[in-house]
Amino acid sequence: MDDSKIIELFFERSEQAIIELSNKYGAVCRKVADNILNNRLDSEECVNDAFLGVWHSIPPQRPDPLISYVCRIVRNLALKKYHENTAKKRNSQYDVALDELAGCIPASFSVEDAVMADEAAVVIDRFLETLDQPGRILFIRRYWYGDSMEELAALFHRSRQYLSVRLSRIRKALRQHLEKEGIIP
Repeated sequence: MDDSKIIELFFERSEQAIIELSNKYGAVCRKVADNILNNRLDSEECVNDAFLGVWHSIPPQRPDPLISYVCRIVRNLALKKYHENTAKKRNSQYDVALDELAGCIPASFSVEDAVMADEAAVVIDRFLETLDQPGRILFIRRYWYGDSMEELAALFHRSRQYLSVRLSRIRKALRQHLEKEGIIP
């Protein structure tokens, strides 16, 4: 079903909207949550909570594209749950991806840093536009969706080593870009 029709179902307050949303984007949403949480039950809970969040936000919102809107809600809920679950322990797959970015983005944020977060997002978006399409996809799949290196190797038909080097070069370029733009010292 077309996204605009799904949104119209939400505006009509039809429960069919949740069914159609789940049919169209449920697998992607579960993948995002699974990559962060590594726990099927927690992932299902996040996806269900996200769909409830979409139910409460549409209307008045009319997101375009719908998948980005839903995935962002799922990701935020999964990250919240992740931090609750791992307050004293580490989740290897997602922590590794976060650790890779540690050299590019400061670990702690002050209030001033939080105010600059929107500006940083715009700068990162501009940086991503400078990458070729495979580089952009690789970066987003690793650091937004949290795909493992094994999944990326299968997706790109490349070795883990090749992708690791490619990601390292992208992170180095990102750090230089953020320094040039004054986002990080």
